[in-house]
Amino acid sequence: MTSPFAEPSDRASPLQIIEQDALDDWCASQSPHVSGWVKSNDFSARLGQALLVPDENGAPSSALAGYGTEATRARGRFHLAAAASKLPKGDYRIVSGLPKERAENEALGWVLAGYRFDRYSETGKMGARLVCPDGVDPAHVAAIAAGETLTRDLINTPANDMGPDELEEAARDLAKAHGADFSVIASTELLDQNFPLIHTVGRAADRAPRLIDMRWGQSGPKVTLVGKGVCFDTGGLNLKPGASMGLMKKDMGGAANVLGLAHMLMQTGQKIQLRVLIPAVENAVSGNAFRPGDILPSRKGLTVEINNTDAEGRLVLADALAYAQEDNPDLIISMATLTGAARVAVGPDLAPYYCDRASFVQLLEDSAQKSWDPVWRMPFHTPYEAMIEPGIADLDNAPKGGFAGSITAALFLRRFVGESPYAHFDIYGWNPADAPGRPKGGVGQATRALLDTLSRYQPS
Repeated sequence: MTSPFAEPSDRASPLQIIEQDALDDWCASQSPHVSGWVKSNDFSARLGQALLVPDENGAPSSALAGYGTEATRARGRFHLAAAASKLPKGDYRIVSGLPKERAENEALGWVLAGYRFDRYSETGKMGARLVCPDGVDPAHVAAIAAGETLTRDLINTPANDMGPDELEEAARDLAKAHGADFSVIASTELLDQNFPLIHTVGRAADRAPRLIDMRWGQSGPKVTLVGKGVCFDTGGLNLKPGASMGLMKKDMGGAANVLGLAHMLMQTGQKIQLRVLIPAVENAVSGNAFRPGDILPSRKGLTVEINNTDAEGRLVLADALAYAQEDNPDLIISMATLTGAARVAVGPDLAPYYCDRASFVQLLEDSAQKSWDPVWRMPFHTPYEAMIEPGIADLDNAPKGGFAGSITAALFLRRFVGESPYAHFDIYGWNPADAPGRPKGGVGQATRALLDTLSRYQPS
C-alpha cells in the first residue's frame, strides 16, 4: 500500500501548532522578525489558520497552524485538516504543539483532507503533505484512510455507474486483494435458495438483485457485517418526489460503509472471522414491482405486510440478517441509510445505533470518543413492538403514524436475528457541507469506532 505520508526529510518545513492563548508567549520567545511577521499577517492562532514564515532573506523557513481554544475544538474534529488545506505545496513535519493523544486522529484528518472524487472531472489536489508524527503508526493510518476512501468513492459514484453489478465488482476486488472467499447469489437463484424479500425488492429493475457474501479470517470471534446495498431507491410504486430522490445514489451507503470497514479490519490484520453480507438491489418501478398491500414471505418464515414500498431497505436486510444468524456468529452488525426519522433525531453527523449488549456498548462508546467518530445510542424500545404488528401478517414494514420511525425499523430488523449479539447503525452516509477532512459528499460513519471496538471485542 502506498503511504499517504511524506518521507521524513530535513527538507520538510517545520510546522508549529499554536493554541490561541499560547500565542503571546510563543511570540515573545521568537526573534523580532518572526513575531513581527506573525503580527503583520494577523495570525491569531484561530482554529484552522495557517501561515508560512520566511527567514530574513525571504525564503520559506517554517509554518504555523492555529489550534484555537478548547471551546472551538469541541465544535468539530480534524482541526489540522483545516490548516493543511491552506498551506502551500510542500512537505511538513510537526515539531511542537500537537498533544500526543491527538496525533493519530490529526494525522488521519490531514490525509483525509487530500481526498478528491475525480472520476468524472479533474480537481485540484492538496499540495501540503505531512511527515507522519512520532508515535503514530503510518500503516494503521493508511489502512483507515484507504477504507474511508473506498467508502466515499462508492457512495459518490452515481447510480448509472454503481448498480448491483458494480457493487459486486467492488466487493469482489476487495476480496481478491485480501485473499477472502467470495460468492454471489443472483436473480432467480435468490428464490431457489430462499431469499424472497431480496428478490422481490429488486425484481423490477433491469439490473438483477443479488446477495454478496465475503469471508475472511480463520481465528477469533465470528463477526458478520450486513450492509444495505440499495444502489438507487425510486421509492417503488410509492414513488419519491424529485427532491427526495436526488440523493438516492447514496442509499447503498450501508454497503459502502461495511466494505470500507472490512478493508480496515483485513488490512490491519485483526484476529476475527469476518463475514460481509450485502443484499444489492435497485428499487425500481415496472410492471412486476411489488405493491402496497402485498404480503410477502421472508427467509425466516415471518410474513410482512407492505404498507410502503419506499421502506424497502429493511426488507432486503431482513433476509440477509436471517441468513447471517444461521451461521451463529458472535456478533452481527448491520449498517444502513435506513430512515429519515434518524436524521430528524440526530442530524447528519451523528451515527445512531441500537444495541442491548452492555459490553459491546461500553467498548463502542469508548472507541467512538477515542476515534473522533461520534455515535449516539438509541433504544430498542420493546413496548413499540406492537407498532410493527399489523394483524393480518406477522410484521408491517411501514407502521402508520410516523412515530418512532427509526426505532420501529430497528425493532423490525431485530425480529430476524436470533441469539447472536446484534447492533444496528442507522447512518446517513453523506456530508451535506464541507468540513475539515470531510468534504461534501459520501462519508464513512462509525467505521473507525467499530474498527477500534472490534480490535478489542471478545464474546461474552
